[in-house]
Amino acid sequence: MAVKSVSIRMEEEMLKKIAYIADYEGRSVNSHILVLVRNAIRAFESENGSIDGDIRPDQNVKPSRR
Repeated sequence: MAVKSVSIRMEEEMLKKIAYIADYEGRSVNSHILVLVRNAIRAFESENGSIDGDIRPDQNVKPSRR
């Protein structure tokens, strides 16, 4: 599985809030964003049908450390 990096821009307050939620859930910001992305994919596919690809959004896919 190829792991790609994505850089996003967001307001500092939004980052602080997502970091707060991630910490509350016991996750890093990166891991929490992955959870949100998987949930969005799952919701889209349940409403619109499956998107081609091998990775299912219900899998907890975490990139391995180098």
